[in-house]
Amino acid sequence: MRIGLAQINPTVGDLDGNRRLILDAYHGLVDQGASLVLFPELAVCGYPPRDLLFKRRFVSDGEDSLLKIAAAVGDVPAVVGFVETNPHPDGRPFFNAAAFCHRGEVLAIGRKCLLPTYDVFDEDRYFEPADQPLVLDFRGRRIGITICEDIWTMDGPDLRRRYDFDPVTWLAGQSIDLHLNLSASPWHRGKCQHRRRLISAAATHSGAPLAYCNAVGGNDELIFDGRSLAFDATGHLLAELPAFSTAARIVDLDARQPESAPSPCTDMEDLHRALVLGLRDYAHKSGFRSALVGLSGGIDSAVTAALAADALGPENVTGVSLPSAISSEHSRTDAAELARNLGIRFHTLPIAGVVAAAESTLEPVFENRPRDVTEENIQARARGLLLMALSNKSGALLLTTGNKSELAVGYCTLYGDMCGGLAVISDVPKTQVFALAEHLNRDAPRIPRSTIDKPPSAELRPDQKDEDSLPPYLVLDAILEGYVEEGLSSRDLIDRGFDPGVVRDIIRKVDLNEYKRKQAAPGLKTTPLAFGVGRRIPIVQKYIS
Repeated sequence: MRIGLAQINPTVGDLDGNRRLILDAYHGLVDQGASLVLFPELAVCGYPPRDLLFKRRFVSDGEDSLLKIAAAVGDVPAVVGFVETNPHPDGRPFFNAAAFCHRGEVLAIGRKCLLPTYDVFDEDRYFEPADQPLVLDFRGRRIGITICEDIWTMDGPDLRRRYDFDPVTWLAGQSIDLHLNLSASPWHRGKCQHRRRLISAAATHSGAPLAYCNAVGGNDELIFDGRSLAFDATGHLLAELPAFSTAARIVDLDARQPESAPSPCTDMEDLHRALVLGLRDYAHKSGFRSALVGLSGGIDSAVTAALAADALGPENVTGVSLPSAISSEHSRTDAAELARNLGIRFHTLPIAGVVAAAESTLEPVFENRPRDVTEENIQARARGLLLMALSNKSGALLLTTGNKSELAVGYCTLYGDMCGGLAVISDVPKTQVFALAEHLNRDAPRIPRSTIDKPPSAELRPDQKDEDSLPPYLVLDAILEGYVEEGLSSRDLIDRGFDPGVVRDIIRKVDLNEYKRKQAAPGLKTTPLAFGVGRRIPIVQKYIS
C-alpha cells in the first residue's frame, strides 16, 4: 500500500489556511499515486488549540472546515485530525479525533484513547477519552487508527506505565493489516532516537506496518520536528521524512528495504534547526517580519542574533549596542564585529545619559544610601526602555537573550534584559549556548572568538564576572538539570557529590526567582522540562527540599 505522509505546518486557529495546506498536500500526493493520505493530529485547527476550544463557535467552525475538506476528497481516502463535539451529555465536551474521509464524506471517525496531562499537555481539560481505537475495513484491509499518545504507553527510559489501557496491545488482538498514527509530538533534545525505538516497537507489537505522520513547525513555545516515519510489521524502518521542514512523500509499505537512510539525530544541529524554526514561525505566525536584538558583546546575545539572522534573514535583523559608562571596549567592538559577520543592521545607543538622569531623579529619595544592585538594575532597565521604544517604533519583534541557567537563578532583570516578545534561548543552558556558538561557527567565523573565550559577565559593575557569585557553569548546569528537570532534592544532589553549600545556594536562588519567570517572555522549549506551561511551581511556597 502506498501511503502519502503529509507532514504539514498548521497554524493554531487558522482554519482556512490549514484547510488549504491539507488539500494542497492531498491533491499533490494523489497525483503522485498515493492510495491513502495521512495527516497530523488536529491538522484542521492546529495543535495545541488549548482554551480556544472553549470559544463558542471554534469547534463547530472546525467541523465545518472538515466537511469542506471531506467534500474535496475523492477515491483516495484522507485521514485528518480534528476536534469533534462530544454528542453525549456526559464527559468532557470534545474528542481529539481522526476523520477517515472518502468520496466526499466522512466515512468513519476514530478518537484518541490516551490523553496526556504531563509536561506541556493538558488534554484531559478538554477531551473525553475513547474506550478503544478505531478499526475499519477498507478495500480488503483492516486498518487501525491511533492518535499520538495512544502509542506512547511507556514513560521514557524508566518504562513506568502512565495508563491502564494500552491501545497498541488492543490493536494486536484485532488482526489489523495497517496501523495509522496521527501525531503532534513536540521536539526536545534527546527525543528523536527514543521516538524511533518506540514507534518501531509499536509496529512490532501491533503486528502490522505502521505509518506515523507528525506535525512540523512552531506554535508558541512548542517546536514540532516532523520526522514522520514508516515501519514494517517487524519493526524495520521503511522511511523517514525530513526533520524541521514540511514534506509530502509516498511510502510503499510493501517495500522490503528502507527507501532512504534516517536523518541523523545530532544534538547541536537539531538544536540549531529547532530554534531557527521556532523563532521563524513564532515571528511570522504572529505577524512579524523583522527582529531586534540588544547586543552586549556577550555570547548569549551573539547566539540569539545569529539564530535570528538564520530564521528571518540578516536583512530583517537589527542589532543594537547599548554601552554604559562601565562597558568594556571589547564588548563594544565584539558587538560591532558580530553585526558585520552576520550582515545585520547595527546601531550604538549609549545609555550613560539615561542612567545618570534616572539616578539624579532618584537621589533625593534614596537619601544617600550606598550603591548596590539597584543602580546595576537601572542600567539594564535603561537598555530595556530604549529597546522597547525601538521595537514599538519599527514594529520589529524584540528578542530577549537570557539563557536557561540565568533564568533559573534569577540572573536577569525584570523590565530590563527580560523585556521582549520571545525568549529564544531561555531553555538552553549556558554550557549548551557555548556549544551552539561553536556549531554556528563551524563553516565561517560568525561569532567573534573573543566573545566565546572571555569569561561571562553582565558588566553591571566594574570587573564583574558571573563566577563571582555562581559556581562554574558546568557545575551550575548539572545542579540545575538535577533540581529543575529531574526533580531531585538537595540531599539527592549532595549524594551525587556536589558541594552542600553550593547546592543549597543554587536551590534557594531557583526558588526565590519563580516570580521573575512568571513574568518572562515566552520561550522556545528545547529540553524535557522547560520553564513555562510545563512547570507549574507556586510563587509563594515554603517547601525546602
